[in-house]
Amino acid sequence: MTPEQGLAYATEVAQFRFALIASLIQGLAPDVSSTAYLKRVTKEPLTFPNGETVLYSWKTPQKWHFLYSKGGFDALMPKTRSDKGVPRSLNDTAMEEIYRLKEKFPRLNATQIHLRLVQDAFIPASVSVDTVQRFIRRNNLKAGRAAQAKDRKAFEEDAFGKMWQADTCHFCHICDEKDGKLHKVYLMIIIDDHSRMIVGGGMFYHDNACNFQNVLKEAVSTYGIPAKLYCDHGSPYDNEQLPLICGQIGTTLLHAPVRDGAAKAKCERNFRTMKERLLYGLDLDQIHSLDLFRGILKDYIRSYNIRYHSGIRGVLFERYLDTRDRMRLPVSRKWLDECFLNRIFRKVRKDSTVSIDSQSYDVPMQFLSQKVEIRFPPDDMSGAFILYDRERFPIVATDRNANCHTKRNQPVPIDYARR
Repeated sequence: MTPEQGLAYATEVAQFRFALIASLIQGLAPDVSSTAYLKRVTKEPLTFPNGETVLYSWKTPQKWHFLYSKGGFDALMPKTRSDKGVPRSLNDTAMEEIYRLKEKFPRLNATQIHLRLVQDAFIPASVSVDTVQRFIRRNNLKAGRAAQAKDRKAFEEDAFGKMWQADTCHFCHICDEKDGKLHKVYLMIIIDDHSRMIVGGGMFYHDNACNFQNVLKEAVSTYGIPAKLYCDHGSPYDNEQLPLICGQIGTTLLHAPVRDGAAKAKCERNFRTMKERLLYGLDLDQIHSLDLFRGILKDYIRSYNIRYHSGIRGVLFERYLDTRDRMRLPVSRKWLDECFLNRIFRKVRKDSTVSIDSQSYDVPMQFLSQKVEIRFPPDDMSGAFILYDRERFPIVATDRNANCHTKRNQPVPIDYARR
C-alpha cells in the first residue's frame, strides 16, 4: 500500500468514526445523555467504509469521542494500516456507466453489466462480478426497478449552519484581456440549507479542488463552521484533501448519489435564478477579466441575500439572523489556516528534492530517501513544509542555477596516514 492509499483509507475510517459521534461533538444529540445516544446508534450493525458490517459496543464510539476531544480529527485515524479494500475498484466513470446501463436496460444482470464494463474499458478484468453486484444491490438498481425511481421528499434544516450545499456550474465564456483568449468561466457557490443564503461564491477558469477550498475557507471565516457539507462527486468535492479539511474543522462531509442532479435541487435552482437575474442581462463583450466578473458576483450575492424568498416565505438574511448564534466559530485565523492545509506524501530523491505537480522542491538533506508528509496552503507552495515529529521543515522551489554556486556540506575526510 502506498502512503497516499494509506492516507485515503485512514481518512475514510476517520470520517466513518466522526460521522457516528458528530451529533455529540456538535451538541445536536436528541437523547437525554451521551451514553443513551451511543447505545441507540450502536443497537444495529454499522457498515464500515470497506463494506464490512460490524456490531459495535457503545463504548467503542465513546472512546472515539474521547480521542477526538483530545486530538481532533487526526486522533480518529487508525494507527496501523490495512491492505484490505483500500483502492476503489469502481471509479466514478464506471459507476455512472452502471447507472446508465440500468436505466436503459433495467433487466441486465450484474454479469452482463460486468462484461460490458470490461469490454468498453471502464474497469480492468481484475475487478470481480461481485463488486458490480454489491454496487447494484446497495444502490437499489436491481432488475425491474428504474434507476431514477427514488423516493424524494422536501426537506429543510431547522437552523442556519446545520447543512451547507455546494455545487459548480459552467456559467459562460469571456475573453480575457491579458491573453486575448476565450475562457470558460465556472461558478462555485455554497448555500445554507435553512436560510437559502449564498454563504460562499466564486468565479474561476478552472473547476478544481483548490478553488473550492478557497471558497469554503472564506465562507467558514465569514459565517462559521457548518455541521454538514453536502456536495456531489465532482473533482472539487471528491478528493483526498476535502475529507481531511472537513474532519479538522468538525464538519460531516456528505455526497449526493452519482448522476443524481435532483438530489442537489436547491443549488440547481439557485444556478437557474442566477443566470436569469444576472447572466442574461450582462453584455459579456464588455467583461474582459475575472476580477471584474467577481466584483459583479459579489454585488449580486449581497443583493440576493437580502431579498424575499417565496420558498421560505421570508427574507433570507432575517432567517439567518434568527439562528446564527448556534454556529460554531473558528478558534482563530491561524487555526483555520492550519485546518485548510493540504497533505501529500513524497519520497525524497537522492538529490534532496521532491516533485509536486511537476515542480521540483529542495528539502533538508536529513530526509534523503525517506517518505515524508508535506503540508501546504492549496494555492501557495511558498508556505509548504515537511511535518516530522511535530516540527516544521520548510521546502523551497529548486533553483538549479543557484545550486551551481551553493557550497555543499562535505563529509569529514579520511586520514589515511593514521591507518
